[in-house]
Order: sequence, then structure tokens, then C-alpha cells
Amino acid sequence: MKEFMLLIRNEGDAKKSLSDEEHLAFIKKCEVYIGTLKSRNQLIAAQPLVREGFVISKTDTGWNNNVLVPDREVQVGYYHILANDMNEAISIAKDNPEFEYVPFASIEVRPIKTKEKETAFVYPAKI
Repeated sequence: MKEFMLLIRNEGDAKKSLSDEEHLAFIKKCEVYIGTLKSRNQLIAAQPLVREGFVISKTDTGWNNNVLVPDREVQVGYYHILANDMNEAISIAKDNPEFEYVPFASIEVRPIKTKEKETAFVYPAKI
């Protein structure tokens, strides 16, 4: 199996409009989703991200440390998964509860490079 990263993105704090009951239902569905992936041995890691932090970039004269603006589109979590191919990874992403509760959610599905062809360097992983 190959490794993939599912990067969960939302516009603004999309879940703040949910009632307490809806938010709890969302969390429980995420737990079921995670449990299903674990039972299939397809989950390496999954964690939500706090809506605060910095975006850093290098310039000719130094560094920019810009505060993350949570009202814009931000990455809100990730799933590090195993899948046979990109189509299976996309299928797994489509089952994510985020789409049921967040109208403008998106999930970026990316294969993970585990080894460099030129040097045979293997990136460290805890699997």
C-alpha cells in the first residue's frame, strides 16, 4: 500500500454555526470514520489542527511571520492514510464527515514521497 495525506480545509470557522448537538454528532462521526480506517489498517495518523498559528516565509531581507487568519480558508486537520492507489485514497476522502457538516469543506489528497530515487534516502516514518 502507498501512503497518502488527506489535508482537510475549511473556509473560516465553519463549524461555529453548528449547535452543540450537531458538533457532538460531527465529532462522533469522525470517531467512527477513524475507527473504520483503523479496522482496515489504513490509518497511520489523524489529528485536528487548532485555528491559530503563523505562516512563515523567507524574503531577501529576512523572515515574515504572519499570523494565521482563521476567517480565511485554513487547514483544519489531516489524515495520514494507506491506500492502494490515488483512486482509493480519493474514495476514502469522500467518506469524510467534514463534507456532511461543512458546506465549503475541501480535502486535498496527496501521495507521500517515502524515498528519494537519486540517493535512495528513506524518509523516517512511524508505521
